[in-house]
Amino acid sequence: MAYQGQFVKWSFVLANVVPDHDPDMVDFMEFKRVFGEDGNILALGVLDSAVYKVDNFRKFSYMSDALMKVNGVNDVVSLPSLSKLVKDQEEKKFKLVPVFDKIPADQDDLDSLIKYAQDIKFYSGQLINPDNGASVVLVTIQKELMDSDARNRVIGDILFVTESFEKDTGIKLRYAGLPYVRYINTSKLKDELRMFLVLSVIVTGFILFLFFRSFKVLLVALAIIGMVVLWVVGTLVLLDYEITLLTGLLPPIIVVIGIPNTVYMINKYHQEYFAHGDQERAIRTIIQKIGIVTFITNVTTAVGFLVLALTDIVILKEFGIVAGINILATFVVSMIMIPCIFSYLKPPGRRHLKHLEFKALDKVLTALDNLVHRYKEYVFIATAIVAIVCCYGITKIEAVSFMVDDLPEESQTKKDLEFFEKNFAGVMPLEIVVDTKQKKGVQNLSNLRKIDEFESFLDSIEYVSKPMSVVSFIKATRQAFYNDKSSYYSLPNSRDKNFILRYLKEETDESDLASGFIDSTGQKIRISLKMADIGSVKMDSLVNQVIQPRIDSIFGETKFDVAITGTTLLFIKGNKFLIDNLIMSMVIAFVIIAFIMALLFRNFKMIVICLIPNVIPLLITGGMMGLVGIPLKPSTALIFSIAFGISVDDSIHFLAKYRQELFANNFFVPVAVSKSIRETGASMIYTSVILFFGFVIFAASEFGGTVALGVLTSTTLLMAMLTNLTLLPALLLRFDNGKRNATQHPLIEQYPEFYDEEEDEEIDLGLIEVDPPSTDKGEESK
Repeated sequence: MAYQGQFVKWSFVLANVVPDHDPDMVDFMEFKRVFGEDGNILALGVLDSAVYKVDNFRKFSYMSDALMKVNGVNDVVSLPSLSKLVKDQEEKKFKLVPVFDKIPADQDDLDSLIKYAQDIKFYSGQLINPDNGASVVLVTIQKELMDSDARNRVIGDILFVTESFEKDTGIKLRYAGLPYVRYINTSKLKDELRMFLVLSVIVTGFILFLFFRSFKVLLVALAIIGMVVLWVVGTLVLLDYEITLLTGLLPPIIVVIGIPNTVYMINKYHQEYFAHGDQERAIRTIIQKIGIVTFITNVTTAVGFLVLALTDIVILKEFGIVAGINILATFVVSMIMIPCIFSYLKPPGRRHLKHLEFKALDKVLTALDNLVHRYKEYVFIATAIVAIVCCYGITKIEAVSFMVDDLPEESQTKKDLEFFEKNFAGVMPLEIVVDTKQKKGVQNLSNLRKIDEFESFLDSIEYVSKPMSVVSFIKATRQAFYNDKSSYYSLPNSRDKNFILRYLKEETDESDLASGFIDSTGQKIRISLKMADIGSVKMDSLVNQVIQPRIDSIFGETKFDVAITGTTLLFIKGNKFLIDNLIMSMVIAFVIIAFIMALLFRNFKMIVICLIPNVIPLLITGGMMGLVGIPLKPSTALIFSIAFGISVDDSIHFLAKYRQELFANNFFVPVAVSKSIRETGASMIYTSVILFFGFVIFAASEFGGTVALGVLTSTTLLMAMLTNLTLLPALLLRFDNGKRNATQHPLIEQYPEFYDEEEDEEIDLGLIEVDPPSTDKGEESK
């Protein structure tokens, strides 16, 4: 696996969450086929009057030229490189000529040209903000590089040029656009994954050492988990997967999840050795007593991940499959390696067994034991109150996500995005394709007037930039025809259309301003917009309640087919689709784990008793999200199936011990509960503490989604520990009478770990007297 791991690759593809057969995805793929990529533009913004000084403007022009020379850059549109349409009366055609054929040496001449550029309506609001003089540079990157490592190289070269300009002039540039955001995210992701892997090892290792006070135990545990981490990376390569935002989290997650296996096994090993001092017998016992329950708990944890493979989303499938496989691999590696290694090591010394007599922990377990025996009604009342409050909180949850959801509010990237939203209505691409259903429909003036009416409406929307289309180009040609008078920036009328169209028919240069806005047949027209990152809720409302009704109103009586598409729309829809799939995965995980419980117990009452303590923590997490205002998004929806799969492990460990103690103590429930709390409680607390601190390290991330995943998962698992140590035994005391049918043996009783006939034969039940439950510990005395 280590050999395979060297071939692992990073993913640079913007994951398609929406299935290929979805109508919106079909429209988007058709748009990309006809018009190309819409998310390959990097925007550079500047709001500083100093840029309009002669020396700085010349350097601004040099920067634009240098950007154009960067390998991988297709085009650069900036104020110094602006072109204008000029009417050539001799050839009866329009020509593109630069506005700044050279940078004037005189400030007045430069100011005059800048004023002239601002009057070109085609660019107003697109490259220049007429209100405050803010300017933007649009750098188009080759679409073939967007989903490869070469993208980062191109962005790096662009930043080298722009940072040199900033250093030379003292003028600050703002950066935005999907290529830049993806570059920043990928760079930070690589750094964070290394950090989290190191942090997870340090944190879990430190806690392990505190518990067991043994460097041998620490090294053995970390070596085994390190082996499984290699398996994770090797599995990615063998399955031909790449490291994504999700699969990249697996190594630290496996470290955190895998440690509890080690804790349970080593704790049982120490308990056995402490009881009789026979190392070989203790090692055999951890296989016999911990083997099947560890397998079952690993299966339930794996189920929480594997259900993600049932979705239609590739990144979730890959994450779920790799996680599920390696959680099961953790069981195999632990069950083989821990007994093998400890059989070669010296038996634990007195210092290493001190954790078994940890007085503070003993007091906690005693308090929990007394609580569930004497005040179980209060446990039920408190649980009911918490559940009601949390159910109310869940009704307040909003499902909303943003394009740059994961970036912190104080990050420079977020501030730069706000700059573009304030001065240019944003940079997120939104596209509308109008299919006129007739070849050369773009030449029909009545069609253009319909589209112009629609564009006027789009221009009035607060969060949307001025539309750019062939209509804008034709308006610009009319302005050029009338010697650049801005009042003539409109569609041709019946008097001048023949003259203007005569000029347009002579235009054959495919690199002109309009070539990217009509298809080869002149049938389809592209309306390109930029918009603010307003979030999925507002975006859905904008498209379905504002734009679509106006489309129906304007084009309803025509044969036109109008499709709203673009990266922004697909991202928002993808997040909704992702959340729906994650919720369904949670339901499936719940059903599968309930089925596993049914196989083990064949007792409906025990299934319900097992599931309730693990549903309450999920309600608490959901309630917290609603009451605190944490939205439901992919990163927060992901935690529920994962946390449920992990938290149910404590219930299985507890119930396994509980059934064993029932048979060993004449089916007397109070004693069985007390002994179960004392023996499994320590391991449950140890593992829960490790899981809590293991997941909470993700709060150090700069990505909001990763922070939410860490904080909410750790909180859920901590709550699960509390409910499994209080609510679960309280439910057993209240609803389980301890009676079992001697002729019917569920699956759980077929393993010595749960039901050991030899141990039962060694006990003379006639010698056992049971103290009343009101005694100090409720334990039997001889």
